[in-house]
Amino acid sequence: MIEAVGLTKRYGAKTAVDNLSFQVRPGAVTGFLGPNGSGKSTTMRMILGLDQPSAGHVTIGGHPYRKVPNAPRQVGALLDAKAVHGGRTARNHLLCLAQLSGIPDRRVDEVLGVVGLQEVARKRSKGFSLGMGQRLGIAAALLGDPQVLLFDEPVNGLDPEGILWVRNLMKSLATEGRTVFVSSHLMSEMALTADHLIVIGRGQLLADMSVRDFISHNSAGFARVRTPGTEPQQREKLTAALTEAGGQVLPEQDGALRVTGLALPRISDLAHDANVRLWELSPHQASLEEAYMRMTQGAVDYRSAIDQRAGLQQALAPGMQPQPAMPVPGEGQPGWFPPPPPQQGGQPFAMPQPPTGPYGTPGAAPQPGYGAPGAPGAPAPQAYGAPGSAPGAPGQQAYGAPGAPGAQPQGAPSAGGAPGAQQAAPYSAPPMPPAASPTDHRAPSQPTQRDSEDHR
Repeated sequence: MIEAVGLTKRYGAKTAVDNLSFQVRPGAVTGFLGPNGSGKSTTMRMILGLDQPSAGHVTIGGHPYRKVPNAPRQVGALLDAKAVHGGRTARNHLLCLAQLSGIPDRRVDEVLGVVGLQEVARKRSKGFSLGMGQRLGIAAALLGDPQVLLFDEPVNGLDPEGILWVRNLMKSLATEGRTVFVSSHLMSEMALTADHLIVIGRGQLLADMSVRDFISHNSAGFARVRTPGTEPQQREKLTAALTEAGGQVLPEQDGALRVTGLALPRISDLAHDANVRLWELSPHQASLEEAYMRMTQGAVDYRSAIDQRAGLQQALAPGMQPQPAMPVPGEGQPGWFPPPPPQQGGQPFAMPQPPTGPYGTPGAAPQPGYGAPGAPGAPAPQAYGAPGSAPGAPGQQAYGAPGAPGAQPQGAPSAGGAPGAQQAAPYSAPPMPPAASPTDHRAPSQPTQRDSEDHR
């Protein structure tokens, strides 16, 4: 068992842990929760004798860690998965720890098999991924088959299979009567793994109770009620009946009703008396994450802010309007819970995207070119490489086609273009030589200067 009494740690004017007292009992997985900077890692370091308390004391089995006989055989810990000599192989790292603690060499191969690192046992740890490093750290903690185990963020970097394995490992160790103390920020995982919780904030104890009690003490359950969507009058009738009976009714975005203050049988009876058909009547309990956020909201030191993006916001594309804020039903009323982030295009937190241009460029103005439609009010676009069309020309010309009747001569400014601008025609077909007119006295065999340039 781990017991802390009046544990305090100061770093100059900063008090990291303030008069903290708790017990971690064997036979259960105890979760250690708290915001960043709340003192969790400092507390674990003092338990393991790595930091000296400024006041108070902490013991393991009634003894300070430094006085525990053969401590590596009694206490196993994972605080930093990267605290490994990168030039050593996984097996040599564990072998070194085993020899320092008088642990048989065969135990090294056993724990490598437990954590699934047999295939990389003779590879240097500096090439390990974060998840492989976590597995090696867990193997080091299990090396002495200890009765007390401490893990700081043990599932960091692990894949879903690894997270499930760690969860089952913690539970099996506790079932064997060992003391298991786990620090984590993953509330969903703690809800599935831990039996008891110790929650601290700014170095002080906030809660010391079971997971079930913690959720019930820091959240309010509610009933979810749904009436036929095609009959809104029944929804309004039920809302009035529930409110008159003393319940609090909040509408949800999907049309359901969130009811607090009334038990489910009472809601059913009221709906029956009001002759309202129900499509759903289900109880809902808040999650561990929600209860944790409610308790620790006043003990958070590092809060995020909205990115103002000053001077970086791009102007909206022509014709686009800023999206108005969507009203949330029930917002600001007692008992209202924030809805999940909006989904746009299947991606959470997706920023609104401007319409895609003709070449896939978001927000790009349509450019004159092959197959590109012209913008409203702009001159008619021209085919790629075709001579500029005169105003009023009937339609666009095909790719590389010669100029239609009435087209401007090559080199003339295109319609709507800047004065003096030349219309590029890198791939247009060469014009036909001019036919001899009755007034042309030159012989057909003598090419003109223009014909010579075209033939070249």
